[in-house]
Amino acid sequence: MGLFIISSRDIPQLRNGADVLMRNVLETFGLLGIYGFGFMLLFGFLLVFIIQRKKWKATEFNLGFLFFMFVESVVWSAGLFSIMNFSNQVALMNPNTRFLIQRVVLSIGAGIYEEFVFRLLFIGGFTYLIGFVLQWKQLGRKIGAVVLSAVIFSLFHFVGVLGDQPDVGLFFVRFVAGLFLGGLYCFRGFGITACTHALYDLILLVMVVT
Repeated sequence: MGLFIISSRDIPQLRNGADVLMRNVLETFGLLGIYGFGFMLLFGFLLVFIIQRKKWKATEFNLGFLFFMFVESVVWSAGLFSIMNFSNQVALMNPNTRFLIQRVVLSIGAGIYEEFVFRLLFIGGFTYLIGFVLQWKQLGRKIGAVVLSAVIFSLFHFVGVLGDQPDVGLFFVRFVAGLFLGGLYCFRGFGITACTHALYDLILLVMVVT
């Protein structure tokens, strides 16, 4: 639903690290980044749902798990905020939008999009490549993948017209955030990490508007 709250005139103003990467790739195929990637995620979810529907029928759905996942994500997001606040550089994205609801959409979207790209895809991909090329053991693969994904995560916030001006300190802060989220992804999985990132951005949004 958030995709339709964002108007086409706002799309060029919306940006996060994953947006820069995915928008450029999708526009190569004539798809507008925010809409294109959003519908790709929707299509992927439906595809997984169809493939796994027999398995899910035998799985008991417990709302209590979602509640505890949310509580855990709140704790992790508070920890991330403490780390970032210590450096006086707390922002992981540029919420350049006209309306509050659009900023909320961007905050939640950043948690999903960036964790999907920089953690789920990149850490998984780098883990495989490091193992294939360097023949490292599993722990070394994971550490190397987390570091590489954190570097790319930080760098992509400086790419493009709306990107931040190059700054070593800001790069390092976002690199540390990338390490934090990458480590969290390896230990707790995509759901907790994406929710943590989204909640962190929402915390910043509350600070901005209050």
